[in-house]
Amino acid sequence: MNHPEAAIEAILFDVDGVLTDGTFEPEDPGLDLPERKRFHARDGLGLLLARRAGLRLGFVTGRRSAIVRRRAREINAAFLREGCFTKGVAFEEACETLGLSPAQIAFVGDDVQDLPAMRRAGFSAAPADAHPRALAAADFVSAFPGGRGAVREIVERILEARGALEAAENSFGD
Repeated sequence: MNHPEAAIEAILFDVDGVLTDGTFEPEDPGLDLPERKRFHARDGLGLLLARRAGLRLGFVTGRRSAIVRRRAREINAAFLREGCFTKGVAFEEACETLGLSPAQIAFVGDDVQDLPAMRRAGFSAAPADAHPRALAAADFVSAFPGGRGAVREIVERILEARGALEAAENSFGD
């Protein structure tokens, strides 16, 4: 059985609907203040496992957000594109920036604007509640919705295929 996820060296994530549940919560609807986003702790640990296993991570998102920039810094993201709806182009930029072939990069998306990147990726995945076209394009569909554990499950699948999951989990010690 072919496991394209075994060749993955980097994972790119859409943000809204993948790392979050896709809802936006303004801090004050009457003012132009930053929105709030909720990230799930289990997904955060999945990102940490990926980093500990040596995978490079990145975000490709249609929105611009200080919260996303901060999250990218927290995980030491190797690639970040905000305000980007041409995700196939961003995927090609990531290949060049990271010095990897498309077969070495996974893309996790949840909607139609993610399809060009998902189709170029060596391995693509989607949360359970993704748009039907994203679900159809994905090599793997998580049992969990966006912002509620999908990222963790997808990371674990990639690490398992690479034979790196147990070592990443054990990196936390006793």
